[in-house]
Amino acid sequence: MRNLEILFENEDCLVINKPAGLATQGGERVASSLDTILAELRSPHPLLVHRLDKDTSGLILVAKTHASAARFSTLLAGKRGVSKQYLAVCAGSPRTETGSITLELEVRGVAKQAETRYKRLSGNHDFSLLELELGTGRMHQIRRHLAQTSNPILGDDKYGNFALNKTLRKTGLKRLLLHASRLIVNDGNLSLDISAPLPDYFALFLESLHTREQYPAHEA
Repeated sequence: MRNLEILFENEDCLVINKPAGLATQGGERVASSLDTILAELRSPHPLLVHRLDKDTSGLILVAKTHASAARFSTLLAGKRGVSKQYLAVCAGSPRTETGSITLELEVRGVAKQAETRYKRLSGNHDFSLLELELGTGRMHQIRRHLAQTSNPILGDDKYGNFALNKTLRKTGLKRLLLHASRLIVNDGNLSLDISAPLPDYFALFLESLHTREQYPAHEA
């Protein structure tokens, strides 16, 4: 875990391809995290400006200065100048090829509006490969929204189809099939469009379904 894959770096930030299984931030019962590894490897300590679930792989933006952390945090909060895209394999198929899930999610006991946009890229009767983008940033939003629409992400041990997950584990799938695949930042100071390759277990699962697609890397 100490060998982080850095896909982009300049004087303001790092873009890291976080592996599944690595928590973004330390806490109780967290043995290792991206935050603690960065503190060990870099001085001054890079600053987190957003997070990914422990079991989600893919792109995460990390600021190198307090000024850039404030700038990126403002961009991410306002959803302007920043776009984050995800790939997921879900059970079944959404009712439409493209659409938006706008269902409320409970946040600290309060129901709040949440929006997840999606496009079905490929699949069969049993599974679908989706490209997703967040309109809001609620905790576990993609996982919860897809579970609410009866299309849970494969390998999701919190919101998913547990019987299906058990069956898939017997075939070797032991990871959540959710990947932060593309990050676009354009705020006048930084113009960045970068993609992260699928983890091996994700690509192999798609290959086994004969639905694997080619995702060319976007140049920074």
